[in-house]
Amino acid sequence: MPREVYFYDPPDRFVAGTVGLPGRRTFFLQASKSGRTTSVALEKAQVAALAQRIDELLDEVVRRSGGTSDVPAVAPADLTDTAPLDAPIEEEFRVGTMALAWDAEGERMVVEAQALVELDADSDEDLAAAEEALLQDDENGPPMLRVRLTGQMARAFAKRANDVVNAGRPPCPLCSLPLDPEGHVCPRQNGYRRGE
Repeated sequence: MPREVYFYDPPDRFVAGTVGLPGRRTFFLQASKSGRTTSVALEKAQVAALAQRIDELLDEVVRRSGGTSDVPAVAPADLTDTAPLDAPIEEEFRVGTMALAWDAEGERMVVEAQALVELDADSDEDLAAAEEALLQDDENGPPMLRVRLTGQMARAFAKRANDVVNAGRPPCPLCSLPLDPEGHVCPRQNGYRRGE
């Protein structure tokens, strides 16, 4: 079966968002254009890593251009998007592998999120070969979301993604693990529930 690629160049909207209460949230990337919407699920850590890598890559583009690029140093206020995810949210796939690139000729950030795939490997060499094969643009590979963003859109995406990640449960002041509303078993308190 041929690979399904959900391609947006550029999207009208590309955001990270959540469904559910803190501690039980499901994270999504959502791209939309002209009435078509694609939502893919991923882990909180993946959202945080994607936002960080986007900012780092954009900072490098600005540095290398000597300030002549159209990439802003911070997210433009006019591109701030605080709206919820577009409903209905229909998960196309769960993200396994992500990749980023800067298209210098088109001055676009390319974000790729590929579906999670179970790898069957008997050795470390087999596993490395299977992982490398996943990164190839194989026409029979797993489903993929590919989005091309301007520098401004990429900065706005990264800011919102960081805001979404940080909007979860507050950290324990002793151990930095997330606090549940009913407290948590704090390793720094020798297993006693924080707040007792």
